[in-house]
Amino acid sequence: MKKLQGNRQGFTLIELMLVVIIIATLAALVLPKFSGQSEAAKVAATNSQINSLFSTALGMYEVQNGNYPTTEQGLEALRIRPSTPPEPINWKGPYLEKDVPLDPWGKPYKYVCPGIHNPDGYDLSSFGPDGQEGTADDIVSW
Repeated sequence: MKKLQGNRQGFTLIELMLVVIIIATLAALVLPKFSGQSEAAKVAATNSQINSLFSTALGMYEVQNGNYPTTEQGLEALRIRPSTPPEPINWKGPYLEKDVPLDPWGKPYKYVCPGIHNPDGYDLSSFGPDGQEGTADDIVSW
């Protein structure tokens, strides 16, 4: 039997290129699906914050003080007792455990009280992924 001269070690350049092309093709197919899910998760998180976190905190504030914080007092009134009129008489906060969160896109929520859409309450919204007010991707409390 003839002994082979030298062992084959490593991969050829063509084999490596083929593997890279296969990985790039798979990534091109899979990544768009994940990025769409990421945006959907942010929208769901925003809805949850507006309809659960803020709704509960603002509701407790209103029950104890007889009214919601004004637009000028803002959502910060849920963390720090407001010193601008009307000052809450029975403020027993903080009504949020942590600082007032930004929306998932890193922007502050827009709070208006009395609301334009809810004149007996408040309007709370996020401008969504595009950061522009009044577009189709806004997430709102009304």
